[in-house]
Amino acid sequence: MRGTETGPARERVHALPDYPPTPAGTAARRALLAHPVLLPAGIVLASLNMRVALASVAPLVGEIAGAFGLSSTAGSLITSIPVLFLGLGALVAPWLGRRFGAERTVLAALLLLAGGILLRLLPSVTALYGGGVLVGTAIALLNVLMPGLIKRDFPDRAATMTSVYTGAMVAGATVAAAAAVPLEEALGGGWQGSLGSWSLLAVVAAVAWLPQVLIARGRTGHEVRAVPAAGAAPVRVWRSALAWQVTLFMGLQSLWSYVLIAWMPTIFTDHGMSRSEAGVVFAFNNLIQVAGAFAVPLLAGRRRSQRPLVVLVTTLVAAGYAGLLVAPAEGAWLWSAVLGVGQGGALGLALTLIVLRTKDAPTAARLSGMAQTVGYLMAAVGPLAAGALHQATGSWTLPISLVLGVCAAAAGVGLLAARDRTV
Repeated sequence: MRGTETGPARERVHALPDYPPTPAGTAARRALLAHPVLLPAGIVLASLNMRVALASVAPLVGEIAGAFGLSSTAGSLITSIPVLFLGLGALVAPWLGRRFGAERTVLAALLLLAGGILLRLLPSVTALYGGGVLVGTAIALLNVLMPGLIKRDFPDRAATMTSVYTGAMVAGATVAAAAAVPLEEALGGGWQGSLGSWSLLAVVAAVAWLPQVLIARGRTGHEVRAVPAAGAAPVRVWRSALAWQVTLFMGLQSLWSYVLIAWMPTIFTDHGMSRSEAGVVFAFNNLIQVAGAFAVPLLAGRRRSQRPLVVLVTTLVAAGYAGLLVAPAEGAWLWSAVLGVGQGGALGLALTLIVLRTKDAPTAARLSGMAQTVGYLMAAVGPLAAGALHQATGSWTLPISLVLGVCAAAAGVGLLAARDRTV
């Protein structure tokens, strides 16, 4: 696989490159790494929070919208706004990491996440949407900064720790989706208690992260940036057709995933399934994504062209959506499984293409930022458009049919992105 961590691409520099690390800073980092449980525990707890605030709201969207008297279109903003700010927040995350240090920015993101979750509980539509802005921004900061922390502190075990934090992220989403309705019932029948309980997880993660901030205070800089080869001009990824193909594949697969995050439980309940069962099926969908997310990148790295994998994942997702169109409640578990493998595989393939389609780590970082920003902005359109179409037609037929078109478009740009070329 291209993009291995060797040579200049692996050189670690700090957020303030003109200042070398102080002896105190070097000692601080060694002290941090001398605690084999402290750092991984902080990473796992932070990663658990990277999807729970999104997944926990999906089974409750209908009830929340009803409590505020929101239409389907307005209700879709409950999930669309956080996704929109996943993209917008990704634009400022690198600057915040350089300015204040990755450790402090991650701590601030966890506290911001807790605050955003609690803000959504206030009896105000403005607070509901404003909390979504904070939630999306906080998760964006975690999304962008966590990989850099792992590359810096686990340079020889980056793949293993990436699997750990990815698994924790998916596990958090799975538990949150499955527990949303049971928590609502256990805490007195209100959606506020169910959603608000996840702020505690963010606070626990912030407490676990605090020692890393204190230990890292002696450093002069906190961010890892890959250094290009001497004399090499930076690649302008925004002007590259191949970069846009990779980015569009990332965006289209994100769009179909966030439509499901926002509306899958509602689709099931609209066809007669109980809210509790719909939440469990949705959680199963999140869990099964792990299989595709782990397997597809491994297969992609062993091939010069990833075109067969593009066909595989887009076909699985299209088949799952077609099942939701034909027999949503009757085949709910089957469609959830097929979609899960396809979703996880598509996400893993999109992230892998960023590495395979670039020559060096600096270009990979630029392409990653481009794909994440554009991809989440595209994804934010999905739940809103699906909700508006459902409101206008009174049916899920047209929204699902259009997502099938998204699958076809993803297959087209994916086949271009999967060619054995580099940006």
